[in-house]
Amino acid sequence: MNLHLSDIAVQQFINEHLGDDITRILLKKSPFVTISSRELAEQIDSKKRSEKKLPLWFNSENIYYPPKISIEQSSSELTANYKKDLAIGDKLLDLTGGFGVDSYYFSRKAGEVISCEQNAELSEIAKHNAAILKADNIRFVSSDSIDYLQHTEEAFDTIFADPSRRIKNSKVFMLKDCEPDVVKNGDLLLSKAKRIIIKTSPLLDISSGLRELSHVSEIHVISVKNDCKELLWVIDRDHATEPEIHSAVLSEDGTQTFSFKLTEERSTIIETYSAPLQYIYEPDVALLKAGCFKLITARFAVKKLHSNTHLYTSAEYIEDFPGRVFEVVTCLDYKNFIKTGFPDKANIITRNFPLVPEEIKKKHHIGDGGLNYLLFTTGPSNQLLVIQAQRM
Repeated sequence: MNLHLSDIAVQQFINEHLGDDITRILLKKSPFVTISSRELAEQIDSKKRSEKKLPLWFNSENIYYPPKISIEQSSSELTANYKKDLAIGDKLLDLTGGFGVDSYYFSRKAGEVISCEQNAELSEIAKHNAAILKADNIRFVSSDSIDYLQHTEEAFDTIFADPSRRIKNSKVFMLKDCEPDVVKNGDLLLSKAKRIIIKTSPLLDISSGLRELSHVSEIHVISVKNDCKELLWVIDRDHATEPEIHSAVLSEDGTQTFSFKLTEERSTIIETYSAPLQYIYEPDVALLKAGCFKLITARFAVKKLHSNTHLYTSAEYIEDFPGRVFEVVTCLDYKNFIKTGFPDKANIITRNFPLVPEEIKKKHHIGDGGLNYLLFTTGPSNQLLVIQAQRM
């Protein structure tokens, strides 16, 4: 760490040049004797990347930023704030401290947090920022997390881990290919804490994760703005029954949660499918990632369009549906849509349709945008449909 980056003049320079081109800053001579152009560019670049993802850090004075990859890999404030409520007890160990975002939010729930990070400089940066943010109940340890866990005599109420992939180009995501290896060290983790929380990429298949992990009590599928951000696996030492899955849709306005068990989904029978009615519902990606397709029709008064079409419909408007809602303007068979013409601009959505949006736009010369939505899909009799709609 170069502590001169906290000097008043340097911080002023960083804030005044947030809108500048990073390459130009790199190529220009640094105005400060004790700080290189590369260090200035790195601080400016990482701070800019934090503006929306980490507003508390961005808006606090004298925050020290790591290289951009640490910002990209860190949790957002929204997701970190959500996961803090999954912790139990007063003492928590974060095995993958990183930039310290998760450790900070856990410190607002637990009485004591130990943040373990193998990268010594990153650990120092997180410690510096914790002091700025007045999180004085976090203890920072620079060590290999599994080695630390094997040698410490401390016990914890909760252990958190965000394993990273060792094999970056592998097409198959498996937990055993990550560091720390929470599969191999599962017994060690549970010998040290009652509850384990594991954060993984949404690339991990839920059924695959359940095969690798034992004692899973809850799975949280987290999305922000219809983008699946992470999976959270809650493991409780004495849990031996089916886990509950929580699809959590996060926003600045709050959290919308849909909870179920996979046996409920599997046992749900859909006897009939429906043509589009007055309203069309597109479930949030968190529900789809969780594998909730049929149960939606039982929990909400909606009909599914087709067994493989994950769009739903109703004659009455359902306000609290977790996802996007559209009001139908017209509905045509695709062959009639080709004959009758179409708008110059529209937002194209495809579900269970042989063409992707880019192919449709190119084939029919439709521009992107506007207020119109065109949903290309398959109906209950396997017919290709085009639904013109407006978003509610």
